[in-house]
Amino acid sequence: MVFPIISFDGPVWRLLPKGLAAQPAVPASAPEGRFHHSGQVAAYASLSAEGAVVAIQRYLGDGVERVLIPMRLTATRVADARDMPSASIVWQDLRSTGEHSPTWLLSDEARNLGADAMLYSSRSRPDLSHVVVFKPECLNTFGEASAYVAR
Repeated sequence: MVFPIISFDGPVWRLLPKGLAAQPAVPASAPEGRFHHSGQVAAYASLSAEGAVVAIQRYLGDGVERVLIPMRLTATRVADARDMPSASIVWQDLRSTGEHSPTWLLSDEARNLGADAMLYSSRSRPDLSHVVVFKPECLNTFGEASAYVAR
């Protein structure tokens, strides 16, 4: 795999459980996700508020009250996987059969290249982009959290 490595300094949005609003750079607590496994650190965000809502659609309906938090990602080494279709597969279906997610190969490679984060396209809305941040210290808040109510 060959990733373009770019720098990124711009806004991102995280849609988090309300109880985590005071710790907006907190990594995902699940032991594995689209781009993390085996104890790896990953904080997921989107390049737009709309993207944050799209990204979490699968998890809505769980009754968790969430807040939308604007943040700034400042990172000098960001792997750009937005043109890689394998980044946008439904990884949960593969994991449910016991297979390793091929998305882990992408994020493992990005981490091996020393990336602070990795950009990828939304599976359901390819016009939107998301980011997984491997070094949460690259994330800083810049605005107020706002309540989000699933509809």
